[in-house]
Amino acid sequence: MQSAHPLGQLSALQQMMTDLIEPLDDALCRHSFHPDLAPLLWYYGNAVYIETFLLRGLVQGDTDLTDRVKDIFTPEIGVKAQQWERLPPKEHLLNWALELQDENLMRLANSDRLPAHEWLSNDRLIHLICQTRSALYEQMLQVLIEYRFSLKEQYQAVLPLKPQMPTANHVGIPQGHYRIGSKKDPAALDNEQPAQMVKLSNFRIDREPVSNGNFLAFMEAGGYDLQHLWSEAGWAWRQTAAGQPHHWRPDSHNCWYGISLNGPADLIADEPVMGISQHEAAAYANWVASLGGELRGAVLQHEYQWEVAMRTQILKPNGRVWEWCANAFEPYSEFISDPAPIGSEALFALGHAVLRGNCLHTQRPIQRITYRHHADAGNQRLFSGARLVYPPKE
Repeated sequence: MQSAHPLGQLSALQQMMTDLIEPLDDALCRHSFHPDLAPLLWYYGNAVYIETFLLRGLVQGDTDLTDRVKDIFTPEIGVKAQQWERLPPKEHLLNWALELQDENLMRLANSDRLPAHEWLSNDRLIHLICQTRSALYEQMLQVLIEYRFSLKEQYQAVLPLKPQMPTANHVGIPQGHYRIGSKKDPAALDNEQPAQMVKLSNFRIDREPVSNGNFLAFMEAGGYDLQHLWSEAGWAWRQTAAGQPHHWRPDSHNCWYGISLNGPADLIADEPVMGISQHEAAAYANWVASLGGELRGAVLQHEYQWEVAMRTQILKPNGRVWEWCANAFEPYSEFISDPAPIGSEALFALGHAVLRGNCLHTQRPIQRITYRHHADAGNQRLFSGARLVYPPKE
């Protein structure tokens, strides 16, 4: 369990990332198991690079150490594959990282000896470093999932997953003006600020994310092959994508099972579906809407609707999967960017969609209701699911 104190959280995250790669052999740590995912060593080194750059570069004005490795650990510089080829041996990288991390912790623990800087107030610098590490740690786990896929482990489902039709298990949110975003939180990223007042019409929202059983019902209804359920971009994506969630596999009897960090296991019908893209989530919503009745008008939630439901405690965060939202990742009104590599300004140009909540593997520093995750709409590799909203009852 991580400490509630930011410096304790940072120390724990440093150790967690080290523990993840220490027992693995060098070849595994430097292998890319998916074209869109870097090797484990790159994420590990990138975390140390950013931590050191923020502390020693931005705060202390000394970029000597980070300048030596920025061509390897800065994503915007160079070709990814060439960066990965230049990664040092695992043991060399570990020795480099451990020495820097220990020194960084000592400097942060004695921040009164550091030059005056606004990020030292209220431990903001430590919060920013912890959040960067938390996000990179989750990406390292995505790599390890891809590694499990590569093993092609054989498995027979013990209790085969059965389809479950979606039901009207909703809670209503009244029309009104609601606060969105972060206000005076030293941990908040720039894209969570400034706090906004938004007007929402009344709506209903699912009490729980879409379940495995619900999603199987969509699949068995032919949802992956019904073009009218998909957006133009979603249908184009579908032509080259498998017709199943990323973490699902069929056994020899065509029963579905899931693959996690611990290997293959039965899928539980009531657990949230995990490993779907926004395209799949939107197609599923269109299928649910077509069922009519109290499900008529179903759509993916907007991030404002999710945050209001959580902020008012009408719902509690599920904590099992990231939840896709319908809207694009865009700046709030009067947004002011932090400097790179923490600032979000360049990220808004990527055309990403928003995800809210957190997943089983999300670390404490980014477990808050204002945190905005984001990814390409076709990304299945996240530990991601969905939640739907509906118009008010007539």
